Amino acid sequence: MSKVAVVFHSGYGHTQRLAQAVAEGAGAELVAIDAEGNLPEGGWETLAEADAIIMGSPTYMGNVSWQFKKFADASSKAWFTRAWQDKVFGGFTNSASLNGDKGTTLLYLATLASQHGGLWVSLGMLPSNAKASGRNDVNNLGGSVGLLGHTPSDAAPAEMIDGDFETARRYGKRVADVAAKLRG
Repeated sequence: MSKVAVVFHSGYGHTQRLAQAVAEGAGAELVAIDAEGNLPEGGWETLAEADAIIMGSPTYMGNVSWQFKKFADASSKAWFTRAWQDKVFGGFTNSASLNGDKGTTLLYLATLASQHGGLWVSLGMLPSNAKASGRNDVNNLGGSVGLLGHTPSDAAPAEMIDGDFETARRYGKRVADVAAKLRG
């Protein structure tokens, strides 16, 4: 069994709910980036000990939140020593628009993982894109690079779509399974 950590920032609680579903699927430990862009006590150690790191951020203005970016910049200490070399990585994002330039956020997360020498895990699910498909179907936003979530700007975290949560759980499991296979 692999050890998985989900490191994320959530501005209004929506990304946190996705993080919880990803962690449920992966059997992962949550590491929340706070409102000042800092990890909790022991957060860096949790990431160092993990076989896989799944990163999450809301998409704000076409990219990760500044709090997540602060974490990413601080991860340069791990980058310099190659501490996360060959770890398995995945990523997810949520925004108020169906598209909302979420692809840019996922590419940023994949690039960050690559800079650390990590191995990125794609979503690995076909999209639900037939006429009969609906918002509660798995991968209803048609992601490939990572997990996409959507919550209207006037919706509370409790109003999020079940299909996004099921996609999140399956993605978390996929990342954990890949990490376990590579660990041997």
